Amino acid sequence: MNQDLMLRLFRSIEGEPQDDIVKVANVIIDSERKKGHEKLADRLDAILKRNIHTGQSLKGELKNIFGGSVNIPNDKRKNIPLAVEVPREHLRHDMILPKEVEQKIHRIEKEYIARERLAHFGLKPKKRILLHGAPGCGKSMSAERIAWNIGLPFLKVRFEAIISSYLGESASNLKSLFDAIQHYPCVLLLDEFDFIAKSRDGKQDVGEMHRVVNILLNVLEDYDGPGIIIATTNLQGILDKALFRRFDDIIEMPKPGKEEIKRILQSTLASIEVAKKMNWTKLAEQMEGFSAALIVKIATDAAKFAIIQGQHIIEERHFYESLKENQLYNM
Repeated sequence: MNQDLMLRLFRSIEGEPQDDIVKVANVIIDSERKKGHEKLADRLDAILKRNIHTGQSLKGELKNIFGGSVNIPNDKRKNIPLAVEVPREHLRHDMILPKEVEQKIHRIEKEYIARERLAHFGLKPKKRILLHGAPGCGKSMSAERIAWNIGLPFLKVRFEAIISSYLGESASNLKSLFDAIQHYPCVLLLDEFDFIAKSRDGKQDVGEMHRVVNILLNVLEDYDGPGIIIATTNLQGILDKALFRRFDDIIEMPKPGKEEIKRILQSTLASIEVAKKMNWTKLAEQMEGFSAALIVKIATDAAKFAIIQGQHIIEERHFYESLKENQLYNM
């Protein structure tokens, strides 16, 4: 069986240690060990142990398919975790990107998968990525897709927990979080990164935020953990210039072009019948300059218009109704 399929199969296994499916899974693991596939057997064993119900749970502890675990620290004053895990089944990973961007994202994934081969030559995969662009163009979704494709847990930083009004606590929270994941393979998302990474040239910020940026510079530069750090921002121009040198790759996420718009529309409506004479090119021209998120919304609303009107086929007029209703979102 293909290794990737086997890993996916094991991730779907749940139950008690005495259940037949769990016993069969253990037989498969033993069989792989006998074949000399030690690494695969270890990964399968770690997945199985994570999924079966043993009656034991450690509050705040997260585990991954490599057998590692981490306790996400809490903000001491508000007692809320500094990051949250998004379950794998909730990760958005099916997306349409311009060819150049797709190649760059795929390169990050390939480098991570080949990290052991790279290490033989003294090379490291890209671990610190900055994604920037207009809202709704797939920055956060790309981070989720990377986590999905390379099989790592996906953690999202909670800036409302990181930032404190008390002197020194924000910087301390940030350092604690990075210390916690230093040996834990995961994708850590710093969404809307500009929230804490504003330029130190600003006159309106107090010294505390300057300290946070300084700590951020240090933890990014020092990070050499087994995972990937991904930051996103809509406002590249206000980031502290020193931050850019801390990233291994900086990728602009543009708004979709006409070809991507057509593919997004067709993909969104793949499970619904659409009129055969639909002029996709004309529709795409009407949506040039729209974000991917808005295009998905327009397609979804067009389907809703058709259904509530008692029709089972989406026609062009439903798209134009949806376009008219959604014009305000693109102003």
